[in-house]
Formats: sequence, structure tokens, C-alpha cells
Amino acid sequence: MRRRTPSPQAPSTFGLTHFDDAGAAHMVDVGAKPESARVAVASGVVTMELETANAVRAGTIGKGDVLGVARIAAIQAAKRTSDIIPLCHPLRITGVDVDLRVANNAVYIMATVRAFDRSGVEMEALAAVSAAALTIYDMCKAIDRGMVISEIRLDEKRGGKSGTWTRETSDGGARKRRAT
Repeated sequence: MRRRTPSPQAPSTFGLTHFDDAGAAHMVDVGAKPESARVAVASGVVTMELETANAVRAGTIGKGDVLGVARIAAIQAAKRTSDIIPLCHPLRITGVDVDLRVANNAVYIMATVRAFDRSGVEMEALAAVSAAALTIYDMCKAIDRGMVISEIRLDEKRGGKSGTWTRETSDGGARKRRAT
């Protein structure tokens, strides 16, 4: 019996650029775009038992300095995003800042990624937050398997043709954050 070859996806009706005219996924050609300063800020939360958060804060987790290792994991993930997200371009990242704060029963993560390139750094900031959260989980799972990774999201992006975008708060205002 002859197998049918699946038909390609229909062209995007949403104006998405990662699909060609036949609907197949492809890497967008950014060669003609001008290089410009790009910044993206992403955040996330790892919620855990209060005792786990206290051990992270005190640096008494058996595997070592949870926040220090999570920070390095975030930086490394930002630098290697194009290796794990298939259609991302490798970028010349000029800086990565990672803020990790323990408050009550959670670790709050914020990553700011900067580049001077032809494509934005939103995926790099999101990858940084994700890697930090997964590292925190990995380092603490022996004492708390019930941790929850949540609220990973883009908070702000600047640069490029589309300009600046900032996530609004529930009251309609822009999210407040520290200057970078």
C-alpha cells in the first residue's frame, strides 16, 4: 500500500514570517535588516516550600550555591538559545544580567539580555529565565519535588523596527522595573 505524503501546512494567515509560501517552516532571512541595539527583559517564578526557600536563601542546599549556579545557567542559556530553539538566529549578545531574589516561599527570576544585531533577544531572555528556573528545580528537588515553575514571560523588549513593547499590569499601567 502506498503511503500518502503529508501535505505542507497552509501559508500563515497571521503574517508569521517563519513559514514560506508553501507553509513550511524556515529560518527568516534577516540579512537586509539593519543592526541596532536590542534589549529584552523576561521573568519567572519558582514556588517552593518555605523551608526550601529558606535553605536557598541561607545557601545550605546540599548541591551548593543555588542562586550562583542558576545565574550561570541563565547566562549560558542566553548565549546558546539558537542551539535549542530551531529557528532562532545566533546573535552577538553584548550583555546578560540575571536578578534572582528569594522572597517568602519563592525565587523570583529576571533576565535582561542586550545585543547589537539584526534580530531581537526575546527568546534569549526567555531561555535565560527558563534555564535558571530549571536549575533551581534541579538543585532543590532532593528536598522539595513539589516546586512549581510558573509565569515565565516577556516583560519588555526594545529596539528593532517594532520599537518598544512593555507588558501592562492588571491595572493598565506599565510594569515597573529597575533601570538597566
